[in-house]
Amino acid sequence: MTDDKKEKNLSKDLDENEEQDVSKESTHEESHEIDAQAEDLLLQIEDLKNQVLYAKAEAENIRRRSYEEADKTRKFAIEGFSQELLSVKDSLEASLSSDNVDNKTLIDGVELTLKQLNAVFEKFNIIEVNPIGEKFDPNEHQAMSMVESKEQKPNTVLNVLQKGYKLNDRVIRPAMVSVAKSND
Repeated sequence: MTDDKKEKNLSKDLDENEEQDVSKESTHEESHEIDAQAEDLLLQIEDLKNQVLYAKAEAENIRRRSYEEADKTRKFAIEGFSQELLSVKDSLEASLSSDNVDNKTLIDGVELTLKQLNAVFEKFNIIEVNPIGEKFDPNEHQAMSMVESKEQKPNTVLNVLQKGYKLNDRVIRPAMVSVAKSND
């Protein structure tokens, strides 16, 4: 081989080695870049995991507090009503504890107690249902008997055996009634 050819081959080998070195350097830099990106992504994943755990814990705390608050509300919902009824009970007990009470005094005491009770009912929107003369409504009345009547139309309430009550327009006890039936 001639020196020129040797030189060319040597030059060619050197160029190839340089390219391989540059390629290795470039691959090495890309590898560091990918490692840095991977580390960044792992940190982001860890941060997102922590955020999810925090959100789950917060949701659980809200659910638990809501349950406890609803439970307390249920337990103490009638507290005000109960306190108002205590004064009615006190009045009844006071009337029974007196030794020398005549009928007039006893009747006056019971009437005052009934006024107290009616005031409590009004305060808490408990409405008395006394449907004499009204058309029978199965949603508010319970028919205890059917009576023939020439004066009233059929299905008219003739007599109330026990008054009914509504709480905020919801029947809590239907009125027990006698209803007119047709004369067939």
